[in-house]
Amino acid sequence: MLKKTVIVRPELCVGCMQCMVRCAQAHSQSKSLASAIREEILAKPRIHLGVGPEKKPFPNKCRHCEPAPCQEACMPWAIRDDIAEGLKIVDPTRCIGCGMCAMACPYYVIRFYKDANAPERPSVAVKCDGCHERVAAGAVPACVAACKTGALTFDEVNLYLKQGTNRLANAVYGVKA
Repeated sequence: MLKKTVIVRPELCVGCMQCMVRCAQAHSQSKSLASAIREEILAKPRIHLGVGPEKKPFPNKCRHCEPAPCQEACMPWAIRDDIAEGLKIVDPTRCIGCGMCAMACPYYVIRFYKDANAPERPSVAVKCDGCHERVAAGAVPACVAACKTGALTFDEVNLYLKQGTNRLANAVYGVKA
């Protein structure tokens, strides 16, 4: 059985940016929005909104590729796959901020910020960690919990693809879903 992942359906995104706000909150030291905005080192989101044709929003996040180009390019081995199964997670204490991972990422999802977990470094790579701690506790990733339109869901990839096949089949036969 495949592990669950965040599935992005950009056609449902309205650009409210709540996914970004809640992602930053979930990665803050306090985990509280009211307190997070006052922290000395502000947490940053791991999901980003791009702008497509006709100014349509596009939620973009790490796909945790296998093999992961960012991990292969990481010289200090800061991008690890031994923290949570199926996820490529940045260890800020190992990151030297060289940018090789960002140059190798085909999805442009890695950013560089000061991180409270490595306060001595000027900036480290920051990317989606799948909210692995939240998921282990039985919750869904913060971006998914924040999304009210269904643009972000947490499910098994094959189940999502099966549902897509069924939607396509219904459309071919003129059935409105």
